[in-house]
Amino acid sequence: MTSSGLEPQQNGSDLAQQPVGIVGLGLIGGSLGLDLQARGLEVRALVHRSSTADRARERGLAQRVDTNPAVLQGCGLIVLALPLDRLLDPPLELREALPAEAVITDVGSVKQPVLERWRAWHPRFVASHPMAGTAEAGVEAGLAGLFAGRPWVATPDAGTDPAALALVRQLAECVGAQWLPCDAAAHDQAVALISHMPVLVSAALLEAADQGGQVAGAAALVRQLASSGFADTSRIGGGNPELGSLMARCNREAVLTALATYRQQLEQLEQLVQQERWDALAQRLQGTQALRPEFI
Repeated sequence: MTSSGLEPQQNGSDLAQQPVGIVGLGLIGGSLGLDLQARGLEVRALVHRSSTADRARERGLAQRVDTNPAVLQGCGLIVLALPLDRLLDPPLELREALPAEAVITDVGSVKQPVLERWRAWHPRFVASHPMAGTAEAGVEAGLAGLFAGRPWVATPDAGTDPAALALVRQLAECVGAQWLPCDAAAHDQAVALISHMPVLVSAALLEAADQGGQVAGAAALVRQLASSGFADTSRIGGGNPELGSLMARCNREAVLTALATYRQQLEQLEQLVQQERWDALAQRLQGTQALRPEFI
């Protein structure tokens, strides 16, 4: 009977058996801490700065917040909510602090390079990516309910521990996310098209509006007339610059392919306008009108 009672902790089959650790309390880590505590789980968090720890405690992002990696001892699941560069090149101190028996997962928006590195570093690593976010960052950004109804992607490979994968699925479903397993390379190609490339396209739109307005001598008027349509299409281009550049750097080949596809479509639309083929342009726009509901 005693052996049976310990099995959930040993194989990671029950999320509530042990504390959940979170490394990093920015938008994703902080939001996760709030949601997990609201569901009665114990959350421990590791942060880099003492000032961040103080503010995280004030906001109630976790029951225990510390700058000492020892805070993660005893956690059954640890979520690496780190920027991509720190996720791909973590401090040795952090890697050594992760218990070998704990399940480790991440929230990075690029999966293939993360999976390749971490599966060699930890036996129970599961690569994952909650597809949720806002333009905010830092310890003030976390908010309750961020993951509700959003996809939580996992990219296991042949060496992924099934029990570890099951525990990460419990985590995703616990915060109301929709579980979606897929291949890591396919994930990176998909997010390049619907997330990473649009950041650069949106940035280009903002620059085009700014430079075009200056050339036309109407820079102030362009800004005054910008309305909700421009706000919607330019929003992510005005987001966190560090995150945008990291996504492009860590998913370079897929982003370049996505940009080439976008450029091809834009050139085709430009040709229709140059050639005054208004009926053909209307047909293209009718097609995109019908297509959009499939993406939202």
